Amino acid sequence: MRFSRLAVVVLVVAAMAVLASQAGRLLALDEPEKSDAIVVLAGETKVRPARGLELLRQGVAPHVFLDAETRDLVYDQRLTEIARKFVDGLGEGNRVSVCPVEGFSTYAEVDDVVPCLRSIGAHRVLIVTSEFHTRRALMIFRHRLPQYQFSVAAARNPTQFGFAWWTNREWAKTTLDEWMKTLWWEVVDRWR
Repeated sequence: MRFSRLAVVVLVVAAMAVLASQAGRLLALDEPEKSDAIVVLAGETKVRPARGLELLRQGVAPHVFLDAETRDLVYDQRLTEIARKFVDGLGEGNRVSVCPVEGFSTYAEVDDVVPCLRSIGAHRVLIVTSEFHTRRALMIFRHRLPQYQFSVAAARNPTQFGFAWWTNREWAKTTLDEWMKTLWWEVVDRWR
């Protein structure tokens, strides 16, 4: 009897260790599909846009929307204006545009993206976001906008996230934070 309890405890601890070791991998998806538009989610302004533009140039989609939060200021300039200057400098104004978003969460950003998608008649949409955020972003967009077909591409930033999350303090914080947000989505936001 005592041996069987010990065996159960050992098995539970081993299972938890295996699951914990895979926590980072379970968050990340990178499955871009041919689309009508690419939407680069707001929240990061270097790696995400670079990945979106890379996919545009590979011919994955004919248009990229760079989401930029309307209320964000960088010193005295609105982030949307900085994004527009960036887009103007690319020389691809007919293929890249800024999509202004007011929401500060992925859940809220979904509503702000719809007018941009409608402006070009998109139905198949590729979401580009940080690697750790891909699974949750895809779940939110698919749930809130079932009339669209979504896929997702990961923008990798090794200073922020890695699968071996327990080896780096920043990776551990990012992984824990994203799991908390994912659980919140599953338990609360999905149902409102």
